[in-house]
Formats: sequence, C-alpha cells, structure tokens
Amino acid sequence: TVGKLDAGMAILLTDDNRLVEFPSLLLPAGIAPGHIVAISVMRDPSAERSRHFTFRALQDKILAEFGQSPPANPDLSVRGVTQTSVTLSWAPFDMASADLHRIEVYRDGQRCEIASPPLEQGWVKVTGLEVDKEYELEVRIITTAGTYPSEVLKVRTHALENLSGISVVFGAFERGEQEDAVSSVKAIIERIHGRIVEEVGPDATHVIARVPEGDVYNEANRWNIPVVRPEWIIACEQKGKIQPVGSYYVRVSP
Repeated sequence: TVGKLDAGMAILLTDDNRLVEFPSLLLPAGIAPGHIVAISVMRDPSAERSRHFTFRALQDKILAEFGQSPPANPDLSVRGVTQTSVTLSWAPFDMASADLHRIEVYRDGQRCEIASPPLEQGWVKVTGLEVDKEYELEVRIITTAGTYPSEVLKVRTHALENLSGISVVFGAFERGEQEDAVSSVKAIIERIHGRIVEEVGPDATHVIARVPEGDVYNEANRWNIPVVRPEWIIACEQKGKIQPVGSYYVRVSP
C-alpha cells in the first residue's frame, strides 16, 4: 500500500506492517497514497554469468597486456674513465608497457646527487671521484612497474700516470699553425693510448686549441670542458702523468 509520496520517494506499507522506501519514479503514473501496488524483485543468474565472463575477459586482457612483460634491467657499460670521473652508458631501455619516472645512479651503494638524465641521452658521468680508486657503480630505473637495477660494475679510476683517459677535440689555431700542431698532438695521443674525438660531448675530456673562438670553443665552455694549448699534452707526456690545466688555459684576452 502506498502510504506517502514525498520528494521523489514513496513510502510503502507491506502486509506485515513494514515500511519500505521506494523511488516514486519507478511507480506507475497516477499512483497516489492509498493505492496498492505489486512489486516483484528476482535474482537474474543469466545476467550474473554474463557480467562474470565479461569481467574475467577484461582481467585476462589486462594481465596479457601489462602483467606478463615487465621492463628489462638496464644493460650498463663503462664508456670512459679518467682520474676523477667515470662515464656510464646503457642500451635503450626495454620499458614494455611501463612509464619511466626517473633514472638513479649509485656509487658504492649510495645514491649520487646527479640529476636524472633524459631517457634518450643514454649516458651519465659520475664525477668527483678519487684518483686510482675502485668504485662500485650501478644504475636503477624507477618505473610505474617498479624499480629495476643494472648489474653492479666495478671500475677503478686512473692513476696520475695513466694518460689513456685523455680524449681531445681540436679547436681553432693561428693561421698556418694548425697542421703541424694537430699532427704533433695526434702523435702524442697515439703514444699515450688516448683518443681523438670528433666533437665536444660526453667522450671529450679536453679541447686542444690556440685561439679562443669558434663553435668548438663555445661548445667546450657550455660543457665545462677545459680548452688548453698543445703544450699541456706535451707536458703530460714528458712528465709521465696528468698535469694541472690551469697554466695552459686558452683564454680570451681582456
């Protein structure tokens, strides 16, 4: 029996004197207090089975797409070593369906205070290391699917007498000087087992030049790579160990 209609809600009174609140919108048109309505509520097993199968299919799809192919651990390698730094590089990350939050670098189990490099950069330089000391270095990728560490690499920085970490780029020289200067430096680089690289970047440790101008000079300043005169590398070879660059800087005249 309809007892009261109020604000979209009907108060129904059952035969056993129980009050039931029922949405008046679901009642037939023209119903008023005192009218008697018949309401039937049944379980629908067929609809339950259909919903269950649909939900299980969705779960299986999510598992197949996101749960069976986790990201791969970083494939880490040493790109370069000097007396005070180590450059690490890695192959492109297999992220599967995960997203990258950040890249963390660890030295002897402690996180380095290094800004997370961009994913596409593929390398990071760990600086401020002690001369001729072994370190354990590791990279961890933090993703939406969890944390994935690389293999821990044991790397020893070079002793002062080890000049093989020197990698130079040639800058600008005085007119008529470049050919002889470059030839002389190349010969020294070969004898000390160093490297000559084509452009300023993560592999370059020094720029050899005479004149403070040009794209190489500007890029070296941007990368904070010292620009030194050829006499610096000559002194390194003659004295048999790495030399301070302070007195060999190529500077703009005041």
